Amino acid sequence: MTSQEVDPITLDIIENALKSARFEMDEVVRRISLSPVIREQHDEFPMICNERGQMVVGQFGSYIPEVLQKFDHQVNDGDVFIWNDPYASKGSISHVNDWCVMMPIYHEETLVGFSSIFGHMIDVGGKVPGSMPADSRTIWEEGLRVPPVKIFDKGVLNEGVLDIMLNNSRTPDTNRSDMMALIAGTRAAATRVGEICDRFGRDVYMQACDLLLARTRQAMQVLIHKYIPEEPVSFTDYVDDDGRGNGPFKMTLSIYRRGDIAVFDWTGTDDQAEGPINFHIHEGLCKLFFGVYMIMAFDPDILFNEGFYDLFEIVLPEGSLLNPRFPAALGNRLNTHTRFFDCQAGALGQQAPHLSMAAGYGTSPHFIFTGHDKNDKYFQLVELLFGGVPGRPRGDGFDGASWWPLFSATPIEYIENYYPVMIDSYRPIRDTGGPGLHRGGCGIEKIYRVLAAGEISIHDDRETIPPWGINGGMYGGTSEKYILRVGQDEPERIPSKFDNLKVQPGDKIIYRTAGSGGWGDPYERPAAEVARDARHDLVSREMAEERYGVVLDDTSQVDESATEAAREKLRKARGPAPKFDFGPLPQGIMAAAD
Repeated sequence: MTSQEVDPITLDIIENALKSARFEMDEVVRRISLSPVIREQHDEFPMICNERGQMVVGQFGSYIPEVLQKFDHQVNDGDVFIWNDPYASKGSISHVNDWCVMMPIYHEETLVGFSSIFGHMIDVGGKVPGSMPADSRTIWEEGLRVPPVKIFDKGVLNEGVLDIMLNNSRTPDTNRSDMMALIAGTRAAATRVGEICDRFGRDVYMQACDLLLARTRQAMQVLIHKYIPEEPVSFTDYVDDDGRGNGPFKMTLSIYRRGDIAVFDWTGTDDQAEGPINFHIHEGLCKLFFGVYMIMAFDPDILFNEGFYDLFEIVLPEGSLLNPRFPAALGNRLNTHTRFFDCQAGALGQQAPHLSMAAGYGTSPHFIFTGHDKNDKYFQLVELLFGGVPGRPRGDGFDGASWWPLFSATPIEYIENYYPVMIDSYRPIRDTGGPGLHRGGCGIEKIYRVLAAGEISIHDDRETIPPWGINGGMYGGTSEKYILRVGQDEPERIPSKFDNLKVQPGDKIIYRTAGSGGWGDPYERPAAEVARDARHDLVSREMAEERYGVVLDDTSQVDESATEAAREKLRKARGPAPKFDFGPLPQGIMAAAD
């Protein structure tokens, strides 16, 4: 049968069936898992691949061919593979907290694909609870490293591997449940793929997968020629620090087109850090990150898969922040990972500023609280926080939202029910969203009041390097952290990356994440929308006047004549709207675009 015999209607049905199976993987995992990071916040990433290991639907690109090489491509029905070592799996996952499972999918004894999913385990050992020490210098300090092994061999559980993995965690029961949830998710996908093969025929299914990859490739080729210039464009941004007092760390991206090939070159990025912000990225994942940005920014209707991989060329200098040498520490690589996205937006935005977005809150903020409750039972709360999502061509950025698809905040009721913590306040932070025609999203302030003695770890960024604005938009607000101890009148500032902060019952942690940059000229923003933001306590009257040119009365209503005069004066003083607004930078630091 030739590929032309897969008619368009059948192809669409198979595409949507695979998408449904991919979301079913999510739901199975969430319903079985125990940790709030997976169950409530959805920190897990599934994919379904063809028989060659190429992702057909999913969120992260395929790492399967490299894993299979370690087993000389000998796989069997009923096998399930597991690993968490970024170096031993060539960057398929990026820190040891991520446990990745993968299983081959067979239909009538014929290999038709693979399903895989990885999720964040709340503890895998290492020198601090949560396994993400802010000051680690090597991966040895961050927890147990497991290379790709079979956790199930032809359907039989390898109890020895499981015992070793659970014996090295402070939360073995939770990890076991979460791991089995991941495996159940891959099996759900295998069941659905088998049903598709039964319905349409195995050959039709496999050809449809190839057609879906080819269709994405064709669409990406159009985007490359339309939005990637032949002359290189470059962009530079910074990670604040590495948790050990070093930094800021420069990340420089150059983008250009050579024929049909888009080149993404990270030459100029700083050498690997002493601390754990290094991002050991798989080349395929790097391609995928660029691809998903281009699809979401320029044509969201394109199916997200690996069909375009041969159209991208990646340059990752060895020994750099994005290609560190073993055994560099990797635990807090999300500070670098999310700056990766900001650099993409800055570089691609020079070619198509009307379609690009500003910079966001620039990391994945973590709050970790551990100790023993009143019954002397060990507890470990791990929560991801969110910040301002950037202003964008289609509208304002979101306040206190996630970078990651499908992520959500942990319900306050869940935290207060299962952990000795009260949430005193959870709200957006006024004036942290960068002004623009489309305002940047605001950061959030979350105040934790602890009810038991224990220790706190905090991981965040964009404390010193603001999120920049684009296309005339202005920079957004930076992050801050404080502790207000019982009996103190004034809070004490604490670093954005810090472990083992001892707390007593009644102490409060004030956690403020960064906002995001604005998009477009703020003097063009409708004055009524600025007034609405002021009434919602997202923008102060001072910022409304000084950075939007909108004059408000005591009831936050617009003074039309005063606003017109203020905007005219501000436009004259500013001149043409700048392409980027990087805000106040530390001495000697210069973000750049060209």
